[in-house]
Amino acid sequence: MQDISAKLEERLGRVHARQRLGIETEHEQRVFGGGLNFFHFENWYSIHSVIRNSLRLTGLYRRGCRNAARIQVRHNPIERADIPSAFNGFTILHISDLHADMNGAAMDRLTELLDPLDYDVCVFTGDYRGKTFGPFEAALAGTAKVRSHVRGPVYGVLGNHDTIRMVPDLEEMGIRMLLNESETIVRQDQCIHIAGIDDAHYYRVDNIEKAAAGIRSSEFSILLSHTPEIYRQAAHAGFGLLLGGHTHGGQICLPGSIPITLDATLPRRLGAGSWVYHGMSGYTSVGVGSSVVPVRLNCLPEITLHRLQALPVK
Repeated sequence: MQDISAKLEERLGRVHARQRLGIETEHEQRVFGGGLNFFHFENWYSIHSVIRNSLRLTGLYRRGCRNAARIQVRHNPIERADIPSAFNGFTILHISDLHADMNGAAMDRLTELLDPLDYDVCVFTGDYRGKTFGPFEAALAGTAKVRSHVRGPVYGVLGNHDTIRMVPDLEEMGIRMLLNESETIVRQDQCIHIAGIDDAHYYRVDNIEKAAAGIRSSEFSILLSHTPEIYRQAAHAGFGLLLGGHTHGGQICLPGSIPITLDATLPRRLGAGSWVYHGMSGYTSVGVGSSVVPVRLNCLPEITLHRLQALPVK
C-alpha cells in the first residue's frame, strides 16, 4: 500500500492522491450517503440475487444475458461551428462501463468489433471494474485485452466502481488517464483539447477548473466524465462536447427503451444518447458491460464513433 501511495502522490500530487485513497477506504460498499445520490443501488449487494431470481421467474434472465453480449456500433455526428476545419472528420471511439470482470461474453464480442473500425483516438469513460470494492486484477486483465485491440492515442477517466490504485496499471497498458487534466491534439496549425475529471458521482473528487486550466475559451474542448451529471458545470465552463456514461441507459428498461432507473441525478433526456445543453453537445453512452446483474433488457450495449463535422462560421 505504501508503494502505490507513493506512486500516486508522484503522479497526481499529494492532496488528490490522499483524498481519493482516504475516501475509498471510508466509503467502499456504502449503500446510503455520500456522492451525488443518497442511495447507491450498485453497492447494495444483497439485492443482486433478488433481481436475478426475479428475472428467472419471469423467464427474462436468459434473454437478458444474451442481450448483454449484443454490442451495437453507434455513429454520432457532432456538427458545430467551433470545430476547427483541420479536425473536420476527426473521429472518436467512445467506450464506457466495461465492468470487464463480470462481462466475459461482452468483452469477447467487443474485441471482435474493434479491429475493423476506423477512428483517430479512443476514449474510455470509466467503470472498468464490476464491483465497487475488492480485487481489481481481473478487471485490469479484461481491460488490457480490450486495449490490445485499440489503435492510436487512448484517453480515459475513472468511474465510481474504480479505485485510483488502478491508475498505474491502466497507464502502463497505454491509457492516458486524465484526472482533472487535459491533453492537446494538434493538426496543421489548429488544435482541440481533451480534458478529463476524476469521478464526480460518488467520490466527488472532480475539478473542472483544474481540468480546463490552460484551455483558451476560443478553442474547442472535449470533457470526459464518467457521469454526465456535471453537465451544467461543463457547459458553463465552456466545453463544446461532454462524453460520459454511468447510466447504462437504465440497463433493464421497459419496452421503448424507457429506463426504470438511471442511478443519476439529471433530466431523463440526458440519460442516453446525444443531447444539447446551453450550446454544449453531449453524449451519454449506455455502455458496453452490465452492472449488478449481467443482463440487458430493451437497452442493448454499445460503443460509439463520434465524428466531428466543422460547420462554416456564420
